[in-house]
Amino acid sequence: KTCNESLNQIIVMYCTLRLPLPFHIPRTRTTLSCKPKRRRVEHLRCRCAQSSEEEATDDNSVRVEGVVSIVVERYGNGTSKRSSAFNAFPQDFKLTCLVCRYLLDDDDSPLQGFLEEREPKPDTNSNSSETNTVWVPDVVKDFVFPTGFPGSVSDDYLDYMLWQFPTNVTGWMCNAVGVGSFSGSSPAATAAASAAAIRFSFMPLLSHVVLFWLLWFCLYCRWVSKDGIGALGRLLIGGRFGSLFDDDPKQWRMYADFIGSAGSFFDLATQLYPSQFLLLASTGNLAKAVARGLRDPSFRVIQNHFAISGNLGEVAAKEEVWEVGAQLIGLGLGILIIDTPGLVKSFPFVSLTWTSIRLVHLWLRYQSLAVLRFDTINLKRARILIQSHVMHSVVPGYVECNKRENILVWQRFMKPRIIFGVSLEEVSGLEKSVFKVKALLKIYTKEKYILTLNKLNKDTEFSVSFKVNATSRDVLRCLWQAYWLYENMEESLKNKDSVFHWLKQSLSEMENKFDDFLFKLDTAGWNLGESNLKIPNHILIDLESIPL
Repeated sequence: KTCNESLNQIIVMYCTLRLPLPFHIPRTRTTLSCKPKRRRVEHLRCRCAQSSEEEATDDNSVRVEGVVSIVVERYGNGTSKRSSAFNAFPQDFKLTCLVCRYLLDDDDSPLQGFLEEREPKPDTNSNSSETNTVWVPDVVKDFVFPTGFPGSVSDDYLDYMLWQFPTNVTGWMCNAVGVGSFSGSSPAATAAASAAAIRFSFMPLLSHVVLFWLLWFCLYCRWVSKDGIGALGRLLIGGRFGSLFDDDPKQWRMYADFIGSAGSFFDLATQLYPSQFLLLASTGNLAKAVARGLRDPSFRVIQNHFAISGNLGEVAAKEEVWEVGAQLIGLGLGILIIDTPGLVKSFPFVSLTWTSIRLVHLWLRYQSLAVLRFDTINLKRARILIQSHVMHSVVPGYVECNKRENILVWQRFMKPRIIFGVSLEEVSGLEKSVFKVKALLKIYTKEKYILTLNKLNKDTEFSVSFKVNATSRDVLRCLWQAYWLYENMEESLKNKDSVFHWLKQSLSEMENKFDDFLFKLDTAGWNLGESNLKIPNHILIDLESIPL
């Protein structure tokens, strides 16, 4: 009888859990006398559909008098648990998540939990990273991805890492083939061979010990000078060009690979010209040091873009995991190549193999950078956005804009050509006209910049001088005005009065349409709070009045 009562109560509890929340369970049915034994309850597993009412109950752990309180425990690593029925019925497989419910009924009763497998609610805003990695075991995910992936990183993180991995593999293959093809370029090997020759040739004249250490010292100075030149390159990049990387990390990361490839080529060329070893090796080290000076800061900006949860350290650590894995594979494949009989002695074959792998490496690097989707505005993306708005009154989203962004082209070579931070003397023109300066100051009284035209033909060039207290908003305004002039101004204009007329008209158009441009930027998902549009601070214009 006791067994039957327990079984009946278990069935009643199962049916109760199937009801939508909240659970209105009378206290008379949950007394200690009618509870099932703890041993049976712990093995009770049920599956229930989730409703909006259930969500409301999940968030509340305190109930009014006469109703059982329920605490829901959600498992963070169970968001992609496979159902136990997957192996038996793979065609009916669905993603489930685990939760455990605790009924806080009687103060004297033991704490009892009920495990449930749920179908997660669809999220239309979530990225596809979780779907793409559903087949990856949880142990592997925790090892190679940051905690909370994919929600803890940006949407483009997985695409970038999948392209980055073969890029690093080919990079290490080039390194293995290039280094493995060297013979006798080590200072220790060269010193040992040369010292042996000197010892037997000049032993009657000088002590072989003195000559041996003298040769070691000379070779050491050569090697240090070679590496020292490379260190100077990194010093120059960090001290002189440190402000470039925040604006366009994709471009500088690509340039770093181009320059690094050139440095590796100089190293490879030392086999053809061993007499010029110091010159070629020093040039190669300088190029590779400059490449590293460009690579590291730009990659830090990319990592910071990924770390949307403030987990920059973990993102960097997981990148090391991918890097080391690619290194092991790349070095292994490179060793297989250089172990091919007769390959090391055939310089044409070595150079052809290295060049082929390097070209594949550069292509993969470009593809990995092309999938990055920054939602901040730099000069390149600002040009694309403003041109689209001026011509079509449409502002593309950050995904489309990043696809249209040209990684290889420097923004100052884009058309129309716009030069920022010019002096007042350049604004006045070749004739250095005071009248022109006064007219421009009057036209741009309300603006924090002065924009002028340098040419009136197909290659129209704009010059911009910024005033004190100018902001990134003023950079957008001058770009909008320049593109409107470039698209609408007649090419046949030659006199100053016509130029001033078009400048005034462009300002009027900007006043009417610039707010619409900012509104469409916001609705398209652009991050207007963070901007990479920097004001050149080496020349700023300030107006002062001197009493006569």
